[in-house]
Amino acid sequence: MNTNFSDDFEVKGNFSIKKASTKYEGKLTKEEGIQLLIQEKEKLRELQERLYADGSQSLLVILQAMDAAGKDSLIEHVFGGVNPQGCNVTSFKTPSSKEYSHDFLWRHYLALPQKGMIGIFNRSHYESVLVCKVHPEYNLSEKTWKSVDDFDDKFWKNRYKSIRNFEKHIGQNGTTIIKIFLNVSKSEQKKRLLDRINEEDKNWKFSSADLPERALFDDYMECYETAINKTSKDDAPWYVIPADNKWFARVAAVQIIIDTLEKMNLQYPQLSEKEKQELQEAKKQLENE
Repeated sequence: MNTNFSDDFEVKGNFSIKKASTKYEGKLTKEEGIQLLIQEKEKLRELQERLYADGSQSLLVILQAMDAAGKDSLIEHVFGGVNPQGCNVTSFKTPSSKEYSHDFLWRHYLALPQKGMIGIFNRSHYESVLVCKVHPEYNLSEKTWKSVDDFDDKFWKNRYKSIRNFEKHIGQNGTTIIKIFLNVSKSEQKKRLLDRINEEDKNWKFSSADLPERALFDDYMECYETAINKTSKDDAPWYVIPADNKWFARVAAVQIIIDTLEKMNLQYPQLSEKEKQELQEAKKQLENE
């Protein structure tokens, strides 16, 4: 099937959130997409095994989205087939008092994947220029700042710079970064939040705190647009995926991840002549038991 979602959804040049589609409008049907996801998950498992065996690089997948956009289910459906020993998921909630006692990137450094591993950030350091920009008073918990008046253009400029430097640094030290924004429409978010209320087995997913944040939907979109434009670089690209159809978001995400892993030129370790000879001797010993 001829698809190239990496090229289709990678942010290149100036990004406009209003022009970004939330619904897939291509020729791939849902049935074809589900079948394609099954095939691509097998390919992802093989590449993850090669990444683990290679041991010289790691992959960091950053997922950002509004509430109910499908981050959790995407992780489940895309990464459900990989070896759990080679994959770590970190979901970032409100920082703890200990985390607030360090700089805003500290806890994210601690969660970075070691070489040979895939790390998944369910939300990330970008919350510091998203929710903390919509609610600037949250930054006061860092204890460095005295007033919300401190959060001026210079403050945000420095935050974006810190993020770019952080990503450049880990990229130069063996971690390839993919940043995915699941772009869900306000109307689809409403539908999914209502589903959480109307369907008993989904009640646990609903939080009354979702509604005040939903009222700020447009403010969040403006923050996403700015953050993506300030931080989408060749070595740490953003991909904006239409997310109104969950099945499509999963297919697009897995293909972007696979494309990235394939470009990493991962290799299985090569044995020396001495090691090959020892391998043959071990084979003879086992066969002669």
